[in-house]
Amino acid sequence: MASLLHSRLPLSHNHSSSSSPNSCQSFPCHLSGRSKRSSQRLLEEKSNDSKRSLICQSGIDEVTFIELPGSKKDKAELIGSLKLKLLSAVSGLNRGLAASEDDLKKADEAAKELESCAGAVDLAADLDKLQGRWKLIYSSAFSSRTLGGSRPGPPTGRLLPITLGQVFQRIDVLSKDFDNIVELELGAPWPFPPVEATATLAHKFELIGSSMIKIIFEKTTVKTTGNLSQLPPLEVPRIPDQLRPPSNRGSGEFEVTYIDSDTRVTRGDRGELRVFVIS
Repeated sequence: MASLLHSRLPLSHNHSSSSSPNSCQSFPCHLSGRSKRSSQRLLEEKSNDSKRSLICQSGIDEVTFIELPGSKKDKAELIGSLKLKLLSAVSGLNRGLAASEDDLKKADEAAKELESCAGAVDLAADLDKLQGRWKLIYSSAFSSRTLGGSRPGPPTGRLLPITLGQVFQRIDVLSKDFDNIVELELGAPWPFPPVEATATLAHKFELIGSSMIKIIFEKTTVKTTGNLSQLPPLEVPRIPDQLRPPSNRGSGEFEVTYIDSDTRVTRGDRGELRVFVIS
């Protein structure tokens, strides 16, 4: 990531405005001095293949040069490198279920580097970037070993024989549908085989500001798959809002901190870092 480079050079009162055509790229330089009078002038230099400009503000004793960031191509290459670093950091963690404290830290640091380099996300200008079916490849919340992450949720492991499969988000920007789709395997007493099912948590979403997404829960539908795929889907009754705990009112918010054509990074309202790839 390019950074601002400041250098100060002394100026004499008879400083010449001429300079070599190859001495600098196009960039602003700000002159600051202790005189009461200030002026501004534009110096233009022309060469056979390019035109370079130097903008100066007043001063009589020093000049500050500011080096502009590199080209768009250089920045795109850096973003691509940082994205690969993040994807490498979260690979092999079983979507976060196998993440250690050190793994969580490395993933968070890699995400922050990518977010800082890419800059702020503006979905208000291009909401279509959300469109599609996204596969979850990492969630920092899953390290708590519950299906709800830092939110209330059934535990995985011996207390409840649930095996978490793939997790997807299906987003339709026209209908404002936002579905969390979770593949599950439910243990059954011997000699019966495990029951495979897909739970779809249907939401509506709205954009808040430029990058914040608010989702409002509507219903949960469970559909068996595998050997029991012929069974009809079952809609799970919704718990009345007055009976829900304060931490689970059926809605939530998260910020999209990075997005491109195939990768999306979000941070939840409870600190969850999630990484998705287009499916």
